[in-house]
Amino acid sequence: MHFCKKIIIIILYFVLIITDSSVFAEINKKNIVVFATGGTIAGSGKKGSSASYKPAVFPVNELLSSVPEIQKIADVTGKQIVQVGSQAMTSEIWMQLARSVDDAVNNNEVDGIVITHGTDTMEETAYFLNLVINTSKPVVFVGSMRPPTSISADGPLNFYNAVFLAAHKKASGKGVMLLLNNEIHSAREATKANTTQVNAFKSINNGMMGYIIEDDIYFYKQPAKKHTYKSEFSINDISSLPKVDIVYGYSNCGREAVDAFVDNGSKGVVIAGTGNGNIHPAAMQGLVDAEKNGVVVVRSSRCGSGVVINESDNDNKSKFIYSNTLNPQKARVLIMTALTKTNNLEQIQKVFDTY
Repeated sequence: MHFCKKIIIIILYFVLIITDSSVFAEINKKNIVVFATGGTIAGSGKKGSSASYKPAVFPVNELLSSVPEIQKIADVTGKQIVQVGSQAMTSEIWMQLARSVDDAVNNNEVDGIVITHGTDTMEETAYFLNLVINTSKPVVFVGSMRPPTSISADGPLNFYNAVFLAAHKKASGKGVMLLLNNEIHSAREATKANTTQVNAFKSINNGMMGYIIEDDIYFYKQPAKKHTYKSEFSINDISSLPKVDIVYGYSNCGREAVDAFVDNGSKGVVIAGTGNGNIHPAAMQGLVDAEKNGVVVVRSSRCGSGVVINESDNDNKSKFIYSNTLNPQKARVLIMTALTKTNNLEQIQKVFDTY
């Protein structure tokens, strides 16, 4: 009888251990893969408050070890894709990164992805992956506005939150996300709107998706447009991306930039027009000539917010594509991707209406 009581006590002891939330969390930790590309989050500068630093210094293994708390919420491994400031990002790196992410999300043992990236062009890389990675698993971009050597570096908490988000069941099916300053943004909506502040990213037209506060996630919005697992595009169908350039509109804007891009082999030109994508007459003639020669022209706006709508006098006669709410840099990403499937202008316009 005494022996049976001991057995019962031992069994109860192990039941209590297993049902303890912290131990249970350890048993059920998700597997997260971090792909590192450089940026400020891996930068180094003078200790203290100096704003001067060199981006893309620390490799991914040092980034992981600098925030050891992440291993309490997930089993995290890392891979260095490139080590650059994001102002040096290229379409070739996009392709390399997308293929690595695609391989990872198709591994049943991988539950989520975190991508460290410089903030300057993060929105472009994230939007490209939002179009070509066919998965419902969380894919989270993260960066920082201050390097790790700063007295008030924002990278460590951003990185911790990004891993937390990528490992959380609430994050599945949301498309590619950006996580900075406790804010969750959709890759389609987010844009860098400040040069130096930690709250640099805004989802100007449609608002951010949610927040992370005290190790909990609060989602308030879903992506309104097609993405990831609903997308018709796949990185497996793309061997390279066509050359597409952006012309900035202004008063007295001529056609010289348009002609130079076309002469240099551009397959598409995005015009960052004034107001509702309006175009100076001289630049307009250059764009009309470009379109007649097979170059796809997209009207966007330099305003930073609002919808660029179809204007019968412009688009129906000149056969320009209108960008909806996409800013010029994201309109460029979408036209590059769309051109890998079709040159048909009606189909391309449908892509802009859908994505």
